[in-house]
Amino acid sequence: MLTALHISKSYGKRAILSNISFAIGAGTLNAVVGENGAGKSTLMKIIIGEISADKGNVMLKGKAGYCPQYPLFFPMLSVEENINYFSTAYGMTSQTNNWWTGRRNVLIDQLGFRKYLQYRAEHLSGGTQQKLNLAIALLHEPDILILDEPYGAFDMVTFQQFREMMFQLKNQGKCILLVTHLLNDPERFDRVFTLKKGCLQ
Repeated sequence: MLTALHISKSYGKRAILSNISFAIGAGTLNAVVGENGAGKSTLMKIIIGEISADKGNVMLKGKAGYCPQYPLFFPMLSVEENINYFSTAYGMTSQTNNWWTGRRNVLIDQLGFRKYLQYRAEHLSGGTQQKLNLAIALLHEPDILILDEPYGAFDMVTFQQFREMMFQLKNQGKCILLVTHLLNDPERFDRVFTLKKGCLQ
């Protein structure tokens, strides 16, 4: 579902990524690990099309959802307003009202947002802001989910909930790519790639 072929990226004379290739399929949980500055976020931005590679190309089969490392919502809007805004941007509100309402309620309950719906996003804790980021990425039921350091601000309970949600999505046939500098349970992943000095190992 996601294939990267011979991806290279440099800034000036500094090579960030060198000839990166990999392919991952449906119903898999995958990770790219590496130290800070290894090029992980650059690779993710190329995959989602935020920046262009100098060489190589990326192929995606299906809808993609992206949860970046930093918040991608409107801080002055409430949680509910953010969810409604991005749902409209995804074209979801033009679908049947019952489907949209059900999808919205499932995510709100899964991520524990119901009591925060009227809070302005800027007033949420760091962990709850990151959950809102994740909810936005999941709203349109993507086939491919790309997560860039998604749980840095989570407490242990939220982290456990997040991890179980990832395994549920895998079992539903989703293709998941997690980018992180630290992976506690690599044995539970289908594939783990190590990015070191711009090269994938």
